[in-house]
Amino acid sequence: MKKRNILIGVAAAAVFGGIGIAAYAGNMQHETVLEFGMFAGSNWDVANANSFVIIDKAIELFEKEHPGVRIHYYSGVRKDDYSEWFSRKLLAGQEPDVFMVLGTDFNQFSSMGVMKDLEPLIERDASFDPEKYFDSAFRTGQYGGKQYALPYEVVPTLMFVNKSLLTKEGIAMPDENWTWDDLYEICQKVTKDVDGDGLLDQFGTYNYDWLDAVYTNGAEIFESDGSECYLAGDRVVEAVKFIGQIDDLYQGQNVTQEDFNAGDVAFMPLTFAEYRTYKTYPYRIKRYTGFQWDCITMPAGGQGENLSQVDTLLMGISTNTRHEELAWEFLKLLTYNEEIQMEIFRSSQGASVLKEVTQSEEMESIVQEDMEEGDTVISGELLGQVIETGRIKPQFKKYEQAMSLADSEVSSILENDKTVDSSLKILQRTINTYLQQ
Repeated sequence: MKKRNILIGVAAAAVFGGIGIAAYAGNMQHETVLEFGMFAGSNWDVANANSFVIIDKAIELFEKEHPGVRIHYYSGVRKDDYSEWFSRKLLAGQEPDVFMVLGTDFNQFSSMGVMKDLEPLIERDASFDPEKYFDSAFRTGQYGGKQYALPYEVVPTLMFVNKSLLTKEGIAMPDENWTWDDLYEICQKVTKDVDGDGLLDQFGTYNYDWLDAVYTNGAEIFESDGSECYLAGDRVVEAVKFIGQIDDLYQGQNVTQEDFNAGDVAFMPLTFAEYRTYKTYPYRIKRYTGFQWDCITMPAGGQGENLSQVDTLLMGISTNTRHEELAWEFLKLLTYNEEIQMEIFRSSQGASVLKEVTQSEEMESIVQEDMEEGDTVISGELLGQVIETGRIKPQFKKYEQAMSLADSEVSSILENDKTVDSSLKILQRTINTYLQQ
């Protein structure tokens, strides 16, 4: 009897063990894996040791709310290698379900049908309200009148001001409504030969270029669909001439990053990501310790406003995903969930794409934590205003190539003192020919 009981016990164990293995195998078979494509580090080319913190938190929250679903991503892909990595995945038919989209890839992906048109998903989701996003950030994900991506993180350009240099020269800090005339007047006053050796060693601006002026003069360089460029337009011509006038103050000398780092330049455009990085320890120690500095809006042209370029990191869904609804829910969690979006201020250097998050007191307190006592933090209201009214790049297939040609040729016009009006007309004809091919 004892032997029989032992045999029965062994048989039962085998049966239940088999059931357990079968159940485990069944669970494995029914587990849904959602692939997520991302790169390591910062999209804004500044130091970022916490690039995975936000994503990991979002994954933990998503998997908890969706039992049987697992999010998988590759952790070692650098930003510089991301486009190539993604292209290989695409060629193999293994592209991620949800993925980050570099600004240089968005137009190409949209035109090739790589990303799913999100309009149907948006329309049938009663819980989703596009109005919660900053308008500029949301429009960045549009191509040909359709929404192919949602914004995840946004960075506007601001004007860095060397407060110590202005104080030394007896010049008041400009306010947020300052103009080109104010900028030029200050540049005239600060540009000088301080040590008397016959060479200028103090300057008004570094890296402030014709595009910065174009954006603040109410000008458009391209038609939104890329059918035509307007480089010979009055507002563009005025902007290029203004940059030429500032350059003339420097008497042919080349203003460098070293001049700026040494505290010998009054103004430089920089992104909000750079502002956050170089206002905090230890990066503050490495860069700008010899002078006090802050940021304000860009100066307005005679026909424009205090606008800035706004860059946005986008995320989209693969056209070939087999898990459309899950992919949509995960995309929403990353870009639309206020808790996850607040993490951008804690673990990244950009700003949230949601109005309520960026314009909140919590945002200001988070940013203040990383700065020295006495430093003023850009207010959520002003930051929100700069983002909401910011200028975005036109989204059409040939934009990157056309813009590269325009930038190179305008730089040549300025460097070689060419006649601005006629040179821009020639350049406009050249680019229009390219766009219409």
